[in-house]
Amino acid sequence: MTRKLFVTTALPYANAAFHIGHMMEYIQADIWVRFQRMQKDAGGNRSEVHFVCADDTHGTPIMIAAEKEGITPQEFVAKIAAGRAQYLDGFHIQFDNWYSTDSPENVELSQGIYRKLRDTGLIVTKTVDRFFDPVKGMFLADRNIKGECPKCGAKDQYGDNCEVCGAAYQPTELVNPFSVFTGSTPVMKPSEQYFFALSDPRCYTFLKAWLNTPGRLQPEMVNKVSEWLGEAGEKLADWDISRDAPYFGIPIPDAPGKFFYVWLDAPVGYLASLKNYCDKHGIDFEAFLKDPATEQVHFIGKDIVSFHLLFWPAMLNFAGHPVIDKLKVNVHGHLTVNNEKMSKSRGTGISPLRYLNLGMNPEWLRYYIAFKLNAKVEDLDFNGDDFVARVNSDLIGKYVNIASRCAGFIAKKFDGKLASELSLKSQEWIFKALTSNGAERQASIAANFEAREYGKALREIMEIADITNQFVDENKPWILAKDTDKNAELHDVCTTALILFRQLTILLSPVLPQVAARVAEFLGDATYSWADTRGDAVFNTMVGRTIGAYSHLMQRIDPKMVEELFDKPAAVATAAVATAAVATPAIAAAALDAGDIEAGDVEELAPEIGIDDFTKIDLRVAKIVNCEHVEGSSKLLRLTLDVGEGKTRNVFSGIKSAYQPEELIGKLTVMVANLAPRKMKFGVSEGMVLCASAADEKKNPGLYLLDPMAGATPGMRIR
Repeated sequence: MTRKLFVTTALPYANAAFHIGHMMEYIQADIWVRFQRMQKDAGGNRSEVHFVCADDTHGTPIMIAAEKEGITPQEFVAKIAAGRAQYLDGFHIQFDNWYSTDSPENVELSQGIYRKLRDTGLIVTKTVDRFFDPVKGMFLADRNIKGECPKCGAKDQYGDNCEVCGAAYQPTELVNPFSVFTGSTPVMKPSEQYFFALSDPRCYTFLKAWLNTPGRLQPEMVNKVSEWLGEAGEKLADWDISRDAPYFGIPIPDAPGKFFYVWLDAPVGYLASLKNYCDKHGIDFEAFLKDPATEQVHFIGKDIVSFHLLFWPAMLNFAGHPVIDKLKVNVHGHLTVNNEKMSKSRGTGISPLRYLNLGMNPEWLRYYIAFKLNAKVEDLDFNGDDFVARVNSDLIGKYVNIASRCAGFIAKKFDGKLASELSLKSQEWIFKALTSNGAERQASIAANFEAREYGKALREIMEIADITNQFVDENKPWILAKDTDKNAELHDVCTTALILFRQLTILLSPVLPQVAARVAEFLGDATYSWADTRGDAVFNTMVGRTIGAYSHLMQRIDPKMVEELFDKPAAVATAAVATAAVATPAIAAAALDAGDIEAGDVEELAPEIGIDDFTKIDLRVAKIVNCEHVEGSSKLLRLTLDVGEGKTRNVFSGIKSAYQPEELIGKLTVMVANLAPRKMKFGVSEGMVLCASAADEKKNPGLYLLDPMAGATPGMRIR
């Protein structure tokens, strides 16, 4: 029976460009999809694979962002979507369809699922107190509220789930909540809300069985989600699926002024994208989903499992959707840099677009990510030195090296024609390379690709490359070429090496699709299938074939390119050149980074003070939880700061010329925490953030907000 696959990845929220974490997930899924497309059933039919995704477009953040730009949410989303292709094409990620959750198909499917859930008695209404921003004058969606996780105490967590412990909860459970828009403490106001009754015993019974279905998801995720269920479902709470106008989303049927919470319609977007794809290609959408051969395989990060392993499956099941029985979820960890969470301000961020603009080969990154991936829910660390060493050693030193050492002799000595037969010795080397303990390596490599154990698969492929290079080293074609009496031996050796090179290429093709396409052209192949890697297909495939001219396939990584790859850390001021501003208590004085200051432009030191004077100033690490322009001011930004007090502070800072508000949100800085509040024209300023600048700002313009190093947390005192 021909395998039919519907493969999906987490939808990116359409308020920003892709980051490197998106690329890691999409590369992982793309490799698996390409491997599946190479498979054939017993009748020689290739597997049917449909790989789709979409932009997650609804919600208050997009509505607010569009409002600030003076455009419609649809126009804002379209602008983001227009930039997607350069990333996907750049890293050879081959989705069959990229769509949007703001689509007719998603409206139809989401409202249809809701109606079926309502008919089963799993939709209930309750009048509940919801958070309301008194400054903005609107109800706040879960993602518009932050605070401390009620389960683990982690700070700066959203109002729907914790990115540290993964727990799901109601926003009213947050400790010390604040609005991400204004930093104000939200107030409670009553509102009638629509809930999916996840607490219904039917949901627990279903989820318990669904989660424990063999092959559904990784064992560690089964254990984690089982903890959320409790012994008898007592931990499951009803899920608020509605939001009040104004809201950018899908209207709830028969409920004027109410919209679906974005997390309800976003997962339905996978189906909407598939439906759109099916309609465009004449495929019966309903028949495909109901086909017993169809499976959905979904790739997501560990931070959003509560939605995909609790609400989503229960919602699909009780709406009678056939995909629920075919759903498998592959959960992966995060991408870190040098074992630290990525941070642009600390120089540990990687821009995928900068990677491409630097001229770095996308298949270097595809290989490196694949080499470090396994089927466990583990973080993947990017280390620059390791990246250079791994790619240069494996792809250049082992793989490409085979063709570069042997193909030229075939062109020069034998008019591009491979030997018509192989010696027994060469056949033995091929058998040695392609088998392990008497079993064909391609079978175990295939099993590892299927199970997403990419690292294991690539290690075994590199073992084949090692044996092939050993064969070449022992037979030394460059020596044989000097003796015309040994032309037959040279022909045999180079043909054997290229046969093994072709096998390596086929095995690597899910990871290196562009290189594989170039090799296929060079060797005179059409397309590759996994069946081409079996032993019975090896010997007779290339003997006697005329091949094309070889051109270099891949260059080494220059370590200097990697140095340019990382985001530059924010400038760190030197204490000797920092000074206090006199304009307002909230405007810190400035100083340039010492490396940029011209001679004579370093400000003289202030008069000497004693330690007692210094200790009177309470300097604290602060997190900028929000930042916005101050209407009517050409110099000020309004900062909402978390100083570890359980509340936020409002500070005005004259750094508008140096920073855009969105650049600062989420960053750490240093503030004077015990400065008396000062009433200003635009409000009360409750402290002072510290910056650096040159003595003569006209001569050496520039403001640099102080940025604590990695490991600092809000509230820590500067000593």
